[in-house]
Amino acid sequence: MKPSQSSLPPEDASEAESAPAEGANAVPQEVKPPSLGYLLLEGRALGELLTTYAVLPALRRSAQGDGHPVLVIPGFLATDVSTRPMRRFLKDNGYAPHGWKLGRNLGPRNGIEDRVMDRLLELRERYGRTVSVIGWSLGGVYARLLANRSPENVRGVITLGTPFNAHSKANRSWKLFEWVSGTQIDNVDPETFNHIRSTPPVPTTSVYSRTDGVVAWRSSLDADGPLVENIQVPGSHIGLGANPLVLHVILDRLSQPEGEWQKFERSGWKKLFFRQPKDPAEAGHEASKVETSSQKRSASRDTHGASRDKHGASRDRQSRDLSIDCVQPSEA
Repeated sequence: MKPSQSSLPPEDASEAESAPAEGANAVPQEVKPPSLGYLLLEGRALGELLTTYAVLPALRRSAQGDGHPVLVIPGFLATDVSTRPMRRFLKDNGYAPHGWKLGRNLGPRNGIEDRVMDRLLELRERYGRTVSVIGWSLGGVYARLLANRSPENVRGVITLGTPFNAHSKANRSWKLFEWVSGTQIDNVDPETFNHIRSTPPVPTTSVYSRTDGVVAWRSSLDADGPLVENIQVPGSHIGLGANPLVLHVILDRLSQPEGEWQKFERSGWKKLFFRQPKDPAEAGHEASKVETSSQKRSASRDTHGASRDKHGASRDRQSRDLSIDCVQPSEA
C-alpha cells in the first residue's frame, strides 16, 4: 500500500514539515500546486481501494464505536456515492454515518452553507449528541465552517487533503472549480475564508499526503495546538477516502471519548507509516521558510552582485593606477 519510492517524483529533502504558527492560517500563503508528476500518479487510488478490501478484516478488529453520528461530506464534483464505502465501513464499526444529501459538491452556491448547517442540526437533534464531521478535500472546507460557526454541535473535525491555510489556487483544480461553480475564488467572501482558515475550537485532525497530486500538502497543515493535529499518510488525493491507513486514523480519532481527546499516538507499527511532523519550534512555519528561502536567494544575488561591483571597481582602480604609472615617467 505504501507508494514505491522509486516511482515517485523526488521531494526536496530540505523542506521541513511543520504546522503553521498560531494564527498564521488566517492569512493566505503563497504555495505552489503539486507537480505534474504527482498528478499523473493519482491512478494509485485504485490500488489503495484494493488494498483496503484486502486488509478489511484487520481494520474491523479495531475497537467498536459508541454509536455517535458522523456527517461525511464529499469532495469537489463528488456526491454521497463517493463516500458510501467509508460510511459502510464506519457503520460496520459501530458508528452512525450519514451523507450530506445535497447532491454533487459544486462548491459555494447560494444557500449551500445554510443547507449544510441544517443537515448538521438535523443529525444533532435526531441523536441528541454532538456530531463528528469528516470532510474529503473541498468537503473539509464545509466541515471547518460548521465547526467554527456551530462548535457546540460538533464533536470533532477530520479533514482529508483539504486546502485551508494557503492561497486557494494552491491546487490543480481551481480553474475547473471556478468554471463549474461560477465563482471567482478571489471574490469569495473574506469572512468565509476566515472561517475556513481559522482553526476550529473543537478537536481537529488534518490528514494529508505529501504525494497528493491535486492539493498542495502544505495547504493542509493546521496551526499547532492542544486540540489540533496533522497526520501524514502515504497515498493519492483521490484515494484518501479509501486508503486503509486513513480509515485506521478515522476510527482511532472517532473512538476518542468526548471531552477526553488525545492526539494520535504513533507507536509500534504506526511509526512505519505515520511520519511524525517535526517540531514547529525547530522547523519553523512553512510559509516563513519559503519566504526566508526566497529572501536568502535574493540576498545571495545581491551579495554576488555587490561582489561583482566590488571586483569591477577594484579592476578600474588598478587600471587607473597602471595608467598613472605609465604616464608619470614621460611627465617627469
